[in-house]
Amino acid sequence: MKKQSKKVAKPAKLQTGCGSLPVRTWDSETANEITERLCRSYALGYGVSYRDLRPLPERDVVIQMLEGLYDLLFPGYTGRQGFTEEGAFFIAGNLLTHVFQGLSAQIARAMSYFCPDGECEHLCEKHARTITINLLDSLPRLRDTLWDDAHAALDGDPATSSLDEIVLAYPGFKCIAVNRIAHELYRAGVPLIPRIMSEYAHTITGIDIHPGATIGRHFFIDHGTGVVIGETTTIGDNVKLYQGVTLGALSFPKDAAGHIIKGTKRHPNIEDDVTIYAESTILGNVTIGHHSVIGGNTWLTESVPPYSKVTIEPTKVTVTPKKH
Repeated sequence: MKKQSKKVAKPAKLQTGCGSLPVRTWDSETANEITERLCRSYALGYGVSYRDLRPLPERDVVIQMLEGLYDLLFPGYTGRQGFTEEGAFFIAGNLLTHVFQGLSAQIARAMSYFCPDGECEHLCEKHARTITINLLDSLPRLRDTLWDDAHAALDGDPATSSLDEIVLAYPGFKCIAVNRIAHELYRAGVPLIPRIMSEYAHTITGIDIHPGATIGRHFFIDHGTGVVIGETTTIGDNVKLYQGVTLGALSFPKDAAGHIIKGTKRHPNIEDDVTIYAESTILGNVTIGHHSVIGGNTWLTESVPPYSKVTIEPTKVTVTPKKH
């Protein structure tokens, strides 16, 4: 007798086309029902910024003020401001006032939102104005530091012979510029806004630098895509990173209740004159000694003394010619 073959059930076909969904009509009853459900969700208190209470800062305005700061650092490079030699004083002065008004208002929002005393609105505004003035006062110093970073790119990248090209086009330079601005606000204790700035730079460049990272002079990120630099990282002078480098943290320690312990030093310390090649990962509160070279694709969780060269054993590569 022949064995009867078992029938395998075929997967049901997805229904598509005009007849696949029940028809719904948009009317006042539907709109009201959805609105009521949304408002019940809002009443739970999370994910809502009420303008009449203590509203969050506005991300788009923060980014506009950040780009205004970039115009002040490198006037004429973006084309947003028509800088001329004769009119530079008046144009820069007007832009300074515009950035002061817009940024101080956003900083005041951020500080007021997180302030434990809900009645200190005017004090938060006063602090916000002072912090903004201090940031604007630091622009000549930041400009000098960034021009040094541009020279680092010129010295380290044979593909360019122009400082203008670096300021105009290099994502690494753009991200460093944003980070140096955000770091000033981070050090001043401003919540939210430094991270908005750094994540904006992350979005447009593919480079993720936490605003808490401390970075020395003459810093260069070549290519840049995929670079990650954690909050408590410290980087010395004359350091060069290539794409895909991670300066990160190991698994976070937890307290007795199982909560992550925050506020500890958990990222690497990179001393002066260090080069770290592509796709290398350095984790934890370790130190890479000055004048060291870290080869590509390495994984480090321990400190390295000065003048070290760190590489991995080359894998065996086999090349077999194809037949024609």
